[in-house]
Amino acid sequence: MKDIRIGLIGSGYIGKTHAIAYRTHTSVFGGPANPVCVAVADDGDARAVDAARRLDIGKAYGDWRALVADPEVDVVAIATPNSLHREMALAAIAAGKHVYIEKPLALDAPEAREIAAALKGKNLVHMLGYNYLCNPMIGMLKAMIDAGELGEIVHFRGRHNEDYMADPSVPFGWRCSLVLSGSGTIGDMGSHLISMALHLVGPVAAIAGDIQTVIPTRKDANGASRAVENEDQGHAMVRFKGGAMGVFESSRVAQGKKQGLAFEIVGTKGSIEFDQERMNELRLYEAGAPVGRRGFKTLLVDGSCPDFAPFCPAPGHGLGYNDLKVIEVNRLMKAIAEGAPVPVDVHKACEIEDIIDAWLLSAEERRWIDL
Repeated sequence: MKDIRIGLIGSGYIGKTHAIAYRTHTSVFGGPANPVCVAVADDGDARAVDAARRLDIGKAYGDWRALVADPEVDVVAIATPNSLHREMALAAIAAGKHVYIEKPLALDAPEAREIAAALKGKNLVHMLGYNYLCNPMIGMLKAMIDAGELGEIVHFRGRHNEDYMADPSVPFGWRCSLVLSGSGTIGDMGSHLISMALHLVGPVAAIAGDIQTVIPTRKDANGASRAVENEDQGHAMVRFKGGAMGVFESSRVAQGKKQGLAFEIVGTKGSIEFDQERMNELRLYEAGAPVGRRGFKTLLVDGSCPDFAPFCPAPGHGLGYNDLKVIEVNRLMKAIAEGAPVPVDVHKACEIEDIIDAWLLSAEERRWIDL
């Protein structure tokens, strides 16, 4: 079994999930390739050495460019703030490396398409870190929809709400900056919701959006007051190309929501409800049930769900957040070793960026935007 050598840029929370997944992957899936994180890069030598120690990675680089140039690196994994994605991805592609980029792909759609253009003519694997799509329950739901079990899909109602910035005392950080983050909650969490809608319902034809900055100023690290430069919450109405209607909602100031990625899909034969805070369950309503037996029933994860059985043979024994990253890494290994498709490649990520930009433009111009 071939080792796939990975160079990880960024060692924060998401970087740590990468390191855990690389180390865990082969013990769960047994192949088709073995991810080995051979190097980590962070901002400066001291941080990089500390990251290598914490994450048990052999080589440390204080400059990410040195990691990209390392001939022992096959894949460059980018787990950094959004503003760095474009330059790092372009450098990795130019060096002939596969790229594994945390979402969103870039600050906006034009940057995203620059990355896509750089891939033209290159036989490189490219994958975005939309790990919630790797949930075995989402795999089962996708199969149900494709088999027509819900009938024609007529409505999607979804949200990704959290409260990590609901407290006004939370300091100004890079996610509050247009230069470093681009959009606010829509790019950070709304992008996950959009990826889910595209995966399950299909392309979006038009969008009418609204946004709001609820907490307009925050203190920075020096105690100075700074204006928050992007949105805290947003709503949108959408029309899918297949004809279904939809509603999107995203907030980073939603009191009480911790991992509030949730949606309902309504079809002509039934409905499905999902909540990532109960990520090992689906709630199914079947319209054809006998009178007196009509109601939502709970489906639990089991071995028939994609990618669950390698973790556990027993139904109802749920997975966790880091397990989704392990599954995502397995998709990357299969893409490199076998040519299999990935959940979201750079081209699909451009489609997500188009929707984010259209949502923001719609809010600014107070009108529907066609995609």
